Amino acid sequence: MSQQQKPAVLFVCLGNICRSPTAEAVFRHKAAAAGLDVTIDSAGTHGYHIGSAPDKRSQSAGIAKGYKFDGIACRKVAHEDFDKYDYILAMDKSNLANLQKVSDSAYHPKIKLFLSFANSDHQEVPDPYYGGKKGFELVLDLIEQASDGLIEDIKKRQ
Repeated sequence: MSQQQKPAVLFVCLGNICRSPTAEAVFRHKAAAAGLDVTIDSAGTHGYHIGSAPDKRSQSAGIAKGYKFDGIACRKVAHEDFDKYDYILAMDKSNLANLQKVSDSAYHPKIKLFLSFANSDHQEVPDPYYGGKKGFELVLDLIEQASDGLIEDIKKRQ
C-alpha cells in the first residue's frame, strides 16, 4: 500500500450475516471519525445468505451504539478479493484457515485474525448466531477494540 493508494479492508466470517457485517458497519463509522479514506467491505467464506441483510440481532446491537448497516448485503468471498484488499481479516481461526486454503500463498501475509489488532484476551470473535443478546454485545465490544487497533495500524503505514 503506497501513500497515494487508498487502503482496502475486507472483514470475513462464515456466512457474512453477523460478525463481518458488524465489523464493516463499526469500521466504516470509526474510520470516518478518524478521517481515513478506506475501502471497506465484508464477505463470508460460505454463501449461505447471499443478498440478505445482516442479522437483525447484529443490527439491533450496532444501531443501539450508533452504527449504520445501510447498503450491507451478504456475499461470499471472491478470488478477486485477494488482489483487491490490503487487509483480509478473519473473525476466527476456522475462517482464517478457509481463506488460506482457497488463496495463493502469496496472499497469506494480508490474511490475519481481526482480533490481532485488539488488546484483548480473546483471539477470535465468537459466532453469536445461536446465542442470545449478550453474545451480540460481546461481538460488538471486541469489534470496536480491534477497529481502533486497525485504524492505528493503517495510520502508521500511511
